[in-house]
Amino acid sequence: MEFRNDPDDVVLSTHERLVLWHIEAKLDGDQRLVRRMRRAGTRPWLPLSVAALTCASLILLVLGILTSSLAVLAAFATLWPLTLLLAFRLPRRPTDAQGHVRWS
Repeated sequence: MEFRNDPDDVVLSTHERLVLWHIEAKLDGDQRLVRRMRRAGTRPWLPLSVAALTCASLILLVLGILTSSLAVLAAFATLWPLTLLLAFRLPRRPTDAQGHVRWS
């Protein structure tokens, strides 16, 4: 007996469907995974943080060049890697189960 109620018209046997249901039940039972998947797309603070850190880093860079102050250069040296780390996380977009980008 085969089922065709999948939106992609994938044919699954009864055994395959039962195995799939068993896997989905185990995944649904993992509360840590459910929490991580629920909040995967919620990062509204990231673009603002990257913009603020970039401005602060550029200001410290200019001040460090103009004044040659060790304290300003040290502040820039600690702030710039954090800015780059967050900027590299910025282009990541949440995807659905098929790997398509969700733009919501």
